[in-house]
Amino acid sequence: MIRTMNKSVTRRNVLRGGAILGAASLLSPRSVAFAAETGTSAASPIRLGIASYTFRKFDQAHLIEFMKELKTPYLNLKDVHLPMTPADQVATRAAEYRAAGMKLTAAGTIYFPKDEDDDIRAKFEYCKAAGISLIVGAPTHQTLPRVEKFVKEYNIRVGIHNHGTEDKQWPSPLDVLAAVKNMDPRLGCCIDVGHTMRTGTDVVTAIRKAGPRLFDVHMKDLADGKVKESQVAVGQGVMPVRDIFKALIDMKYAGNVDLEYEIFDDNPMPGVMQSFAYMRGVLAGMGYKG
Repeated sequence: MIRTMNKSVTRRNVLRGGAILGAASLLSPRSVAFAAETGTSAASPIRLGIASYTFRKFDQAHLIEFMKELKTPYLNLKDVHLPMTPADQVATRAAEYRAAGMKLTAAGTIYFPKDEDDDIRAKFEYCKAAGISLIVGAPTHQTLPRVEKFVKEYNIRVGIHNHGTEDKQWPSPLDVLAAVKNMDPRLGCCIDVGHTMRTGTDVVTAIRKAGPRLFDVHMKDLADGKVKESQVAVGQGVMPVRDIFKALIDMKYAGNVDLEYEIFDDNPMPGVMQSFAYMRGVLAGMGYKG
């Protein structure tokens, strides 16, 4: 049974606002510059998805409806939408998403603060029960070797999520790459492009350096590349979206680009739809069907 709860913001109002802004973004000068298709479009090699933290104030039923409105099935689930407890309900709830047409591509961000087998195993068991083979994770430097042990045991990859200048463990994906370079190849990066930019690391360079250790990308945009609080809809800031897509395509990246829109959490859909419209416009301008 799909879980619902009462919301002060109705789905209809959220979607109506999103549709208006999404259409407006397609008419903006930057989007128009990218949106002119050249000849026959190929299927996009970039899979656009959602980090469900974007909709953290909405329940499972709303999340599924929003995903359908966005016309993407690819979902990086936060535990607010797939709780870790009770453990015996994880498989059932994951199946509800799949029955609604969703593809569960990752779980997380999942934190690993305790250097203890029981704590780490419980989180791998959670992903196993959900049928999810990628953890977007945040181990510490101390817990990383123990996490690697469970990566090998469960054959579940861990993409370490960098969180910018405030993150004492993994501010930049370059910090992740340095730590995992001699470890199991199923340990790698989830590059958050916004947090990466704030560290002064060139986002495109970091993507290319990650290579086969890049498992997931969290997409966002910033009006000021140094300021976390300056997040805007994708296409309205300074993020080099086209260059990011080109780098991913050049390296035959097989993961997802998951929008993580962290602002306007009571009504995120307008900015989300605007972001998807822009990203699809960029892909169209590159000759791909978004």
